[in-house]
Amino acid sequence: MGHALCICSRGTITINNKRYLLIHRLGEGGFSYVDLVEGLQDGRFYALKRIICHDKDDRQGALHERGTLWQEVEAQRDKGSFMPEERILVIFHGICRGLQAIHNKGYAHRDLKPTNVLLDNEDQPLLMDLGSMNQARIEVRSSREAMTIQDWAAQRCTISYRAPELFNVERECVIDERTDIWSLGCVLYCMMFGEGPYDMIFQKGDSVALAVQNRLTVPQNTRYSPALEHLLSSTMVVNPQERPFVADIICQLEAIQPPLTGQDATRI
Repeated sequence: MGHALCICSRGTITINNKRYLLIHRLGEGGFSYVDLVEGLQDGRFYALKRIICHDKDDRQGALHERGTLWQEVEAQRDKGSFMPEERILVIFHGICRGLQAIHNKGYAHRDLKPTNVLLDNEDQPLLMDLGSMNQARIEVRSSREAMTIQDWAAQRCTISYRAPELFNVERECVIDERTDIWSLGCVLYCMMFGEGPYDMIFQKGDSVALAVQNRLTVPQNTRYSPALEHLLSSTMVVNPQERPFVADIICQLEAIQPPLTGQDATRI
């Protein structure tokens, strides 16, 4: 952040002596816009956000990072408290809309987790770290392809937020963007209960791969509404073919709490 940025030729951009290929615009607002770019050196995808700065104060504000969602969860937990439901709904709605923007372009994030969500001063989330992002729909046609995808997921998708179908990839199947819905549910669980549903299993050295094959048990006597608990359960479906798409999740979410006026539809 804060380094010189220049357009060196049509369709490419240079940042810190590294060239990136401009693929397409992901979204824009009144003061910034976000492009999907590909690093020409490493072949990885990135979301490049460019902020329009009119003066020195704008520039300082653009360089300021409030922190990640995980840091907010930790802060609440350290105080012995939990996020209020209204705040969870606002943050979760923004995450869903950012994810929807990615899915609508034919991609999947593949590594959604609280440390990959930045929060601004209005609690609006921005999705980051698109290094694991790839095409949303992947057709697996052989055992060899299945093993290749499984090995890739083991390296690029955080284990405690990884969808069940990525632990044991079957031959002749389709992996789609609903891997992100499972991760989305894990993020929601983390906001509600202060840790991911499989964080402790991983920390104890037990098998996350085995744990995710069973239906998630939600803690009893929670402080949250039945509607929010139902929303959580709808994301944590083991069979990916029975898991909803992000548009369905947004419909459920907006039935609980309508979006705020002017809420940004693309937060990446």
